[in-house]
Amino acid sequence: KLFKTSMLLQMLVKDKNPSVVTKDINGHVHFNGTFNNVDSLNTALDELPNQYKKLVQAERQKIENIFEQVFNHKAFTGRSGTFYGYEGLGSIYWHMVSKLLLAVQEVTLSEIKQGGDKRNIGRLFDHYFEINEGIGANKSPALYGAIPTDPYSHTPAGKGAQQPGMTGQVKEDILARNGEMGLDVINGAISFNPRMLRKSEFLEKQSTFSFYDIKGQLQTIDLSKNSLAFTVCQVPVIYELAKNEDVEVFFRNKTVEKFSNLNLSQKVSKKIFKRDGSVEKVVVKIKK
Repeated sequence: KLFKTSMLLQMLVKDKNPSVVTKDINGHVHFNGTFNNVDSLNTALDELPNQYKKLVQAERQKIENIFEQVFNHKAFTGRSGTFYGYEGLGSIYWHMVSKLLLAVQEVTLSEIKQGGDKRNIGRLFDHYFEINEGIGANKSPALYGAIPTDPYSHTPAGKGAQQPGMTGQVKEDILARNGEMGLDVINGAISFNPRMLRKSEFLEKQSTFSFYDIKGQLQTIDLSKNSLAFTVCQVPVIYELAKNEDVEVFFRNKTVEKFSNLNLSQKVSKKIFKRDGSVEKVVVKIKK
């Protein structure tokens, strides 16, 4: 309704000039996403070509009013009547960055499952890992302004990081990391399909993996070149690059169960979920 009250905005959309407003694929009209206040809007109006000048002069106040009606800036007062130092439009909340990371990953994995265009999938990969690099845990304390992995919610008196939201951020980061590792649960069965795992994460030489078992005891496993390890419900899972794909489950009673694909059975998965101690480790062979 507001859009249709302005001849200028309608003309800009018709002319496909995105300086002030744009129309999305659903037919909805939005102000330029780079605007952060009415000054940005007025700058864009001033820079429009001469063919729009008369309409700009006639409708500037109207468009300013539309801008304010859409965003209602006066209503943004934070948790109280005054902004804290880390609150306000334009503030970066690390938790929100992690939510964006997870959302991009979900879209990427969906495209992969549906056999989407490889170029688009590649671009999604680029965006995903670019966002991931921007998360606080990947930054140095000097750049971040605080210890990036310190799980506080608010800013200490000495300033530094402003409202990082790490207490909420970790949930999305764990989900995103599980997605990178290809860990999924389908119909009660654990599956491994690491389509977003970078080859650079595999070891270039032998190493040792340390973890705590279900009894809280520190354990170690020797890892070979071209492998990596993580845990699922405190059970170590080892990925190894190989010519063929399969999964081997090693039990405490020295028996081994082999699966020809990258999916465990519901029975074995239940043992892992219950942490009953019967599964010693899982070795997953992944094609190079």
